[in-house]
Order: sequence, then structure tokens, then C-alpha cells
Amino acid sequence: MAKIPVGILGATGMVGQQYIALLANHPWFEVRYAAASPRSAGKTYREAVAGRWHATAGGGFPHPSVWDLVVQDANEISRALAANKAGDCAFVFSALEMGKDEIRALEEQYAAAGFPVISNASAHRWTADVPMLIAEVNPQHTDIIPAQQKARGWDRGFIAVKPNCSIQSYTTPVYALIKAGYEIKRIIVSTLQAVSGAGYPGPASLDMLDNIVPYIGGEEEKSEKEPLKILGGIRDGAIVPAEGPAISAHCNRVPVVDGHTACVSLEFGGQKPHIDEVKRVWREFRALPQELELPMAPERPVIVREEEDRPQPRKDRDADKGMAVSVGRIRPCAALDLRFVGLSHNTIRGAAGGGILNAELLKFRGYIQ
Repeated sequence: MAKIPVGILGATGMVGQQYIALLANHPWFEVRYAAASPRSAGKTYREAVAGRWHATAGGGFPHPSVWDLVVQDANEISRALAANKAGDCAFVFSALEMGKDEIRALEEQYAAAGFPVISNASAHRWTADVPMLIAEVNPQHTDIIPAQQKARGWDRGFIAVKPNCSIQSYTTPVYALIKAGYEIKRIIVSTLQAVSGAGYPGPASLDMLDNIVPYIGGEEEKSEKEPLKILGGIRDGAIVPAEGPAISAHCNRVPVVDGHTACVSLEFGGQKPHIDEVKRVWREFRALPQELELPMAPERPVIVREEEDRPQPRKDRDADKGMAVSVGRIRPCAALDLRFVGLSHNTIRGAAGGGILNAELLKFRGYIQ
């Protein structure tokens, strides 16, 4: 099977680098187009990232052919269209690093030009006809794409986004319990978020050494609202967020390089599952059909750890290609009903890897060709 040529917008940034490293040996996709800010345009990719290559995902390096790609200005869509005509860019991953309004406008321009846009940015997460996907949780939200295209007069182009990295470590386990038939009324979550979530160079070292910062701008609002859109449904050409569960979030920056941890308490409505039943649900959870063998999909979306001191970022963030959610410390909660600790890799599952998995899902469903 010939690989689909893809482009990376924001290719020289931290998430863009992770995309390029993860796609180095991908069986379906091949990076053939790289775009970034005007200051990187005209340089080879090797020159543009010299002295600031930080990707550790996959094998940690691009496919050798990527080093010699000439970086284009992401603002010049005509360059991407020329690459598309030459057979070098069928769709784009957006890892743009600029103002939210600028990202929103630029992604819409790419979609209007006929490009599927798979975005890591937050600019379109609350656009009602844009699916915000966790592939194992709400793959049916891809059904909104024809309505999105019709409403905007777009032909082949569309926009799909992934959610904030902070919610990846608990949304899938929560959904697994809902799918098993349990009502969840309230969630209290405290996230311990790695410094890589702030991009490069991240917080100043003197802010993080011997310290925890109990505030990350916008993260608590995202953590409380984004799961509701993911758990919602499509009605009249829009994704309508679920009414519950109610979520209260505390988001903290901690001196960990990679891996977001969440300490979660759940309150159930109606029947309350026994802890052994919760573990069984999580161990057996397989949301995607078994015949849907997407390359980036984890074999086990939720990995249950029985050790009393796991999961830990250094030991568990890379589980199953960095795409699984590891859960542990599953025990009764004195205030609510159940509590656990969840962990996911924020720059793989929560960023580039999650975006690639979304693109795989969209290809399987016929939206990317």
C-alpha cells in the first residue's frame, strides 16, 4: 500500500517534532511537507531544528528524508497547495504555536483549500461542528464532518481536533465505566502536569525546582468542560455536550518532564460497582472493534496496575507506545464512592500520538484518502 503524504504545520515546535518522530516509520503516513513560522521558512528541516531537537517519541528521530525537506511558511497556503498538486501533501497535522484567533483562521483557510486538518490546538475545540476526538471514546463524532463541510461550503477539507492533554489520564477510564452501564454523577480531579505540557522551553527552572505551581492558565476550565463535549451527542448538525457528570478540577504544574498524572474521585448514581468490577471493566475495555487495527491504537487502552505505588510517570508513561492510560490505587473514597490515580503520556497520547490515531480513524472511516 502506498503511503499517504502528509504535512506538519508547526513542524519545528515541540509537538511538531513529536509528530515527525512518531511518523518516521508509520505504515500508512509519510511526512513529505513541513511548514512553520517565517523565521524557519527556506531552511532545511535539519537547519531549522539545529540545537533544539527535543523529540523522544518513537525512535526519537525523523525518517532520514525529512532532514532535507525545505521548511515552508505555514501562512502561505499556496505552498501547501503546490505540494498537494505534486503529490506531497494530502492532509495536514496542525501543531501551530501562535495566538488562538490566528490558529483558528489559518486552520479554516487550510480546510477551505481542501485539506483535512487534524489539529492539536485548542482554537476549534468548542466549535460546535468540529469533532474533538478520543478515538476509543467518541469515534462516532466523526459523523459530524459532512455537516461541517456543508455548512461552510468546503469540499474535501474539514477540521478535527484532539482534546487537552490534561484530560487524557481520566476521561477514557471514566467512559469505560459509563459504557459498562454505570452512572457517574460527580468527579473531583487533581492533575499533576509535566513541564513538557507548557512547550519548549517551558517554565523557568527556578520556578519548578523544589516547587509545584498550583495554577496553569485555562487548564481547569478545559478539564471540567472538554470531557462533556466528548461524552455528548450529535444533534441538528452540532455536537451537544453531555449534561454530566459535574467535574471539579485542580490543575498543578509539577517538576516532571513527561507524563500527566490525575488523582480522581468518582460519585456514582444508582448502582455502585465493587472495586473488583471496576478493575474488570477497565481490563476488558476495548472500545474500537477488534478488526479496526489502527497502528497507533494501544492494545489495552486502560492498563490496571496492582502495585500500591503505581502508576508513576518514569515507569509507566511509555506503556503501549505511550498511548495507554495506566490506572492504579483503585480504592474506596471517604467523600465520594471510588478513587484512583491515572497517568498518560502528555506529548504522545495527549498530543502527537493522539493526533495520529485520530487521523488513522478518519482514514478508516473514509474521510482521509
